[in-house]
Amino acid sequence: MSQHDAPDVRTYAHHNDEEAMPLTAHLEELRKRLQHSIIAILVFFVPVYSFSKLVLGFLQRPVLDAFPPGAVPFALLRLPEGFFTELKASFLVAILLASPFLLFQVWRFVAPGLYPQEKRFALPMMVCSSLFFFTGAAFAYYVVFPFGFAFFLSYAEGATAASLSLSWYLTFCVQLLIAFGLVFQLPIVVLFLSRLGLVTAQKMRSVRKMAILVIFVVSAILTPPDVITQLFMAGPMILLYELSVIIAQIFGKKRVETEEESYDV
Repeated sequence: MSQHDAPDVRTYAHHNDEEAMPLTAHLEELRKRLQHSIIAILVFFVPVYSFSKLVLGFLQRPVLDAFPPGAVPFALLRLPEGFFTELKASFLVAILLASPFLLFQVWRFVAPGLYPQEKRFALPMMVCSSLFFFTGAAFAYYVVFPFGFAFFLSYAEGATAASLSLSWYLTFCVQLLIAFGLVFQLPIVVLFLSRLGLVTAQKMRSVRKMAILVIFVVSAILTPPDVITQLFMAGPMILLYELSVIIAQIFGKKRVETEEESYDV
């Protein structure tokens, strides 16, 4: 019997694992991972809430810098607004701090169903995904926010004074931070799809014009309805698309299959 005719031991073991874990066991494992994730968020939430004013001050800093000195930019439109805003801000930071542990729980849930080579590939991919998410959020905070807020507040002149709802501002910031964190996942998604052979660099080059159109549509959906913020998102997304083309060229399935054939020889 040739090497290629031999039974796939990995597939046999993989199916045996699936038979050993029925649906109820998978649901129980999912419940366990969700419980651990909730506990982790609560563990981080308690100390973060004790510094909630510092957290809220950090989120307010970009717009405060855009206001003239001595201005009071925020207003509480409802009595409990300040309290609930600090709760939401603390909860957001708790999730961000717990994200490595949350990703580890995702990894523990999906790992039993993966082949050994997939396990080696999935874990670094999750780490890179976290790094790209934080990079996108940092880009929004340190680049998009200062320019965007300064532009919009430039219209508050003369008899027009800017006064922002604290709750609305937090929702606005969180929406943009998450949106930029998600769009920075594009290279990771393309890396995964190219390894599966579902995306190739040649195909991505051929649909570049259509992809740019889709990028602007996605930017319009994920950002507030203004051209400036949409351009701030669309520009990096176009650069990330070009980076993804290079990633697909280097790490695509064709390259992987060639390497595997050389190992078989």
